[in-house]
Amino acid sequence: MTLDELKRLNPREIGTWPVLPKVGVLLLLLILILVGGYFLDWSAQWNKLNAARGKESELRKEFVGKKAQAINLDAYKKQLEDVQQSFGALLKQLPNKSEMEALLSDINQAGLGRGLQFELFKPTTQEVMTEFYAEQPIAVKLTGSYHDVGAFTSDVSQLSRIVTLDNVALSLDKEGRLVMDATARTFRYLDEEEVSAQKKAARDAKDKDKGGKGKKMAKKGGKK
Repeated sequence: MTLDELKRLNPREIGTWPVLPKVGVLLLLLILILVGGYFLDWSAQWNKLNAARGKESELRKEFVGKKAQAINLDAYKKQLEDVQQSFGALLKQLPNKSEMEALLSDINQAGLGRGLQFELFKPTTQEVMTEFYAEQPIAVKLTGSYHDVGAFTSDVSQLSRIVTLDNVALSLDKEGRLVMDATARTFRYLDEEEVSAQKKAARDAKDKDKGGKGKKMAKKGGKK
């Protein structure tokens, strides 16, 4: 058909049109229906389908991971037992509250046993508390030969309990003897009541901090 013939077609009498224009109109209507259906309904369903596929992929990965954990459950239990045993061994290196006095005596005896003269051995009255253990700093000042001071530090490192020497300062006195100023730190584990108290203090501090932030936000809102 020519262009003039197409122009002469009456839209109100589509039934009398030739076959080719009819097919063209039907194809155009079909395309419009498909495009309209996509934007009005199918696109949302397509997005939901893609989201469901993504969720399915995540669930499959989670399933595979949990399946691997289930298969290796015995190995995980053995690993947990090993960790608990290691933790127990480390915990034994920390004295409890009743054993601290004996540990302080051991540190003092380590120095006296090497012939050192203590000019200062002063545990602080206030322990440094953490969530699970307490730190006890001890101000130490002792005098002796270089060899004896070195032997003392070695003896301290070999104590059954954990003791560290920090802030070490060495000098010579008027008689040429070595003077060591240091802070010995030892640690003890907290009993159940102390652990509960520490956790409660941490929760109270967190709640107080949240309350303070809430008041600040309210004040800012009031100023506006």
